[in-house]
Amino acid sequence: CEEEDVEISDDALNVLTKIGRETSLRYSIQLITLSSIISRNRKAREVTVDDVKRVYEVFLDEARSSDNLREYEQYFMFNDLTTDQQPTGAAMET
Repeated sequence: CEEEDVEISDDALNVLTKIGRETSLRYSIQLITLSSIISRNRKAREVTVDDVKRVYEVFLDEARSSDNLREYEQYFMFNDLTTDQQPTGAAMET
């Protein structure tokens, strides 16, 4: 937070630490910047737990993103093709 010049409450920092332990440090660091933007939009001086929660809901980490893709795969293109029918790279370019 110091490197990004972000003021953050102790509670919000604890939440980010927990998120970093459960996901990745990279993801947690990205949430710092995004939370800062949310707090600035509401004219606040520091990031709060609510700011962190908001960006956590909107921006998925790798594991939650993969789960989301698996859950909704039936809605994606080519979901009903068998393995032999999957398009190749050359076919996709045309």
